[in-house]
Amino acid sequence: IICVVAVYRRVEIMDTSATHPGCGTGFLKTSFNGINALSGIGILSVPYALLQGGWLSLAIFVAIAMVNCYTAILLHRCVDASSRVQSYPDIGEVAFGRKGKIITATIIYLELYLCVIDFLIIEGDNLDKLFPGKSFRFAGHLTITGKQAFVLIASLVVLPVTWLRSLGKLAYVSLGGVLASAVLVAAVLWIGAFDGVGFHERGVLVNWSGLPAAMSLYAFCFSSHPVVVKLYIGMKDRKMFPKVLVLCFGISVLGYGVAGVAGYLMYGASTQSQVTLNLPSGNLRSKIAIYTTLVNPLTKYALYIFPIADAIEDGLRVANNRPVSVAIRTTLVVGTTMVALAVPLFSYVTMLIGALTCGSVAILMPCVFYLKISSMTTRMLDSVQNLSLI
Repeated sequence: IICVVAVYRRVEIMDTSATHPGCGTGFLKTSFNGINALSGIGILSVPYALLQGGWLSLAIFVAIAMVNCYTAILLHRCVDASSRVQSYPDIGEVAFGRKGKIITATIIYLELYLCVIDFLIIEGDNLDKLFPGKSFRFAGHLTITGKQAFVLIASLVVLPVTWLRSLGKLAYVSLGGVLASAVLVAAVLWIGAFDGVGFHERGVLVNWSGLPAAMSLYAFCFSSHPVVVKLYIGMKDRKMFPKVLVLCFGISVLGYGVAGVAGYLMYGASTQSQVTLNLPSGNLRSKIAIYTTLVNPLTKYALYIFPIADAIEDGLRVANNRPVSVAIRTTLVVGTTMVALAVPLFSYVTMLIGALTCGSVAILMPCVFYLKISSMTTRMLDSVQNLSLI
């Protein structure tokens, strides 16, 4: 951890984006934001996805990762095709006009909104495991269960972070998320190897009935394309972005794979929707894993809410109005908190996100947009050549 922080600080000194906001973020900061966007809470659900799909579903997991990495590269090519593009929905507008932008924005912001709700649900679930049976009374009449209270506390903690409007500053938060993911994987491996749990479960080779659920969970792991577009637009040296993507996806696949295989070997058919819920209570390593799990959603919440808030501010033309910006982001946090309190089932929300939006946002739409924009560019070049011949 000390070495990573030291390197991070060294690169930050050379990165002029802190003093010149227009320059954008450097390679390392963009990588931290990208890894934080891709990896994290999916680590909790990959063992459960293996339970649903069986060992052969790992091939689907790797294939989804490769396809998502490639479609992210297609998106950055779409951004380069027009100077008007400042967000993912703008790509839809370049390709299909105003209607394309509206449809794209609806799907994308629904996905991001469901994701941040999922983050709050995770906080409530894991805090409730740390402090079971808690309840709180207010004004002598209103009783709030422990899980509901923990969701409210998590939303209050994350609220000030959402007020940050710089990707360079959010990189500090993302660094914490990357380190938390590494600690989480290490803690799960330690529990399996040295705390008497072991890796003795054999699992099943394939579970055909559970494959759709497994695919949805795998898709959710790599559903960060709206954030990826923002990272590319905010990067200082855009030529380095494909390397950033390969690095981010490679590290994320490694982390997901190790945690998923270890968790499934540890708990087999009894694997729960979040592997931390299986960990032995009272164990020091279990507490470390759960505490780092609590850090992860908090570091991602602001990164995922950023495109939604940015779009609302641009639409209302209040991007330079700090009080209004804070009010908008606060309203978004309040809204996600209310939904998280009403829908407290983590695995169902995750599968809903994967099934409804991730496939479209991360796979289908980038391919369609790229083909459309490429054909438009080809026709334009042909027209220019014909004019020059005339």
